[in-house]
Amino acid sequence: MPKAVVGLGNPGSRYAETRHNAGFMLVELLARRHGAKLAARRHEAAWAEIELAGERTILIEPLAYMNRSGPPVAAFATELGIEPDAILVAHDDLDLPPARIRLKRAGGTAGHRGLESLVEALGTRDFPRLRIGIGRPPEGMPVADFVLEAFAESERRALDMAFVDALAGIDAWGRAGIEAAMALVHAPPGSARRAGPAAPSSREGAEDA
Repeated sequence: MPKAVVGLGNPGSRYAETRHNAGFMLVELLARRHGAKLAARRHEAAWAEIELAGERTILIEPLAYMNRSGPPVAAFATELGIEPDAILVAHDDLDLPPARIRLKRAGGTAGHRGLESLVEALGTRDFPRLRIGIGRPPEGMPVADFVLEAFAESERRALDMAFVDALAGIDAWGRAGIEAAMALVHAPPGSARRAGPAAPSSREGAEDA
């Protein structure tokens, strides 16, 4: 059965390096590691196809803006017969410290507009998520301004390291499912990096979303 890894973000160079585009950044890194490029346009999304643990896996970046992320993903799922529990969604998360990576089997949206759109379009909350921590804004700064601001240099360095753990988790998910991936990613810091394959920096060969 085919799988999909979806990155959430906003299209265009204006948003490419912002906190809200952490999901795009991770999926682009995954594509490069497999020698692929999210360039083709289909169902209002950029997409590529890779093989993950011997399985056909579709990488998807919805290009309809964050709050309309769901319909492009649902269109791929319908066309290719991808079940919701085989769609891993990578997204930024305000409730995690910067560069903290966590996986979950399913659940609510915590007000994340991209997740809300996916739940509506897929008709279920039961799809796994890879949460990429971006932290909370400083006191007095609106959340909307914070998530659309570029990562600070120190945040980017930490994020590059965290993405290696995230890639190892995605590999584990592809091989053995969400429970195995959670056990790996939620292990003490560095465990996934030691267990997983080396990956290039998320800045190498970066493309605008």
